[in-house]
Amino acid sequence: MRRVVVTGMGCVSPVGNSADETWEAIKAGKSGIGLITRYDATPFKVKYAAEVKDFDASKYMDPKAARKMAMFSKLAVAAAKMALDDSNLTDNKEVLNDTSIFLGVGIGGFEVTESSLKSYFESNFTRIPPMTIPELIPNEAAANISMTFGIHGATHTIATACASGTDAIGDALDSIRCGRNDVVLAGGAESTQNGFSNLGFAVLQALSSKWADDPTKSSRPFDKQRDGFVMGEGSTILVLEEYEHAKARGAKIYAEVAGYGASSDGYHLTAPNPDGLIGAKAMTAAMKDAGVKPEDVTYYNAHGTSTHLNDSGETKMLHIAFGDAAKKLHISSTKSMTGHCLGNAGSLEAFVCVKSIQEGFIPPTINLDEPDVEGGCDLDYTPNKGIDMDVNVAMSGNFGFGGHNGILVFKKI
Repeated sequence: MRRVVVTGMGCVSPVGNSADETWEAIKAGKSGIGLITRYDATPFKVKYAAEVKDFDASKYMDPKAARKMAMFSKLAVAAAKMALDDSNLTDNKEVLNDTSIFLGVGIGGFEVTESSLKSYFESNFTRIPPMTIPELIPNEAAANISMTFGIHGATHTIATACASGTDAIGDALDSIRCGRNDVVLAGGAESTQNGFSNLGFAVLQALSSKWADDPTKSSRPFDKQRDGFVMGEGSTILVLEEYEHAKARGAKIYAEVAGYGASSDGYHLTAPNPDGLIGAKAMTAAMKDAGVKPEDVTYYNAHGTSTHLNDSGETKMLHIAFGDAAKKLHISSTKSMTGHCLGNAGSLEAFVCVKSIQEGFIPPTINLDEPDVEGGCDLDYTPNKGIDMDVNVAMSGNFGFGGHNGILVFKKI
């Protein structure tokens, strides 16, 4: 089987506008959550979010082109440029001509939806901005990457809610393994920082709301005081490449993408199956695909949303899939710092796994002051401080509304 490796990475996140900035902040346990600045949050119960800060699209693309993009597309183009630069492929037209794109997007241009509907209703159904549809539809982020960098392989958008970024990388892995591609840009992008999204998730009682006095404490996966997730945003792009192809061109190699597993709960529109069996099935499938046993996995980057159902349910999945090895597994949820970046969550957390392997570091779960043991959260979640140690195998898991379960396994080369 053809091996697949990571040869480039780009990232824009709530804790940094580059891969290096993001990783250093995560290592330090720095929160990217604060009071909402992108819009007036006065009418809303939820007053805080994990926003990308000081982002300047003109650093990464033509400002004229950026004016025709929703925020999620701008973030994706920026992350793609950083990843291509990092892999030394930006000007390699021969390779890019056959490169494909697999991008996970859960929602798309929500702020465009909101503003355009406002125009639609206020004009008595006679006016709408002309670029409404090309800006808001989820595929346009990948399309803008293709147009900006002259990438002419297949361009796919994967929408599996919070598992979108994970599934995009998994599909890219399969595409390279089967020989359709030698190089793929894979990752996720999302930006839903607007009132429409705020209210939409709040009425589902999914968002944290009680920490307005100190928003940095609001995302607290596995902690007894958790009260919901915090809205994040951003984009993370990995350059995935067939191993021999990467070696032949002298590319630097960060880690191997070794396995992928997926399953579908078939249970509920928003809640995970509480028995954990189907999520555990995806974990087991990913480990089998990677040729590793539970005891081989050093680090698991949890979906860890800071909601009651997810955190206890995910812990149950780990017990089922890992058995006795679950007690020795190092786990953390970096959403405690970045918030929940929806379609970008899986790609951002895949990046964290790659850096964990590269640098030998287990990131912390911040705000974990009292684990909810009575609620089923009884494993080692690396509370509040990271650990220096060798990481040979890392795994990340993401679970989306509708029961989408995606798992990735990475190995040290």
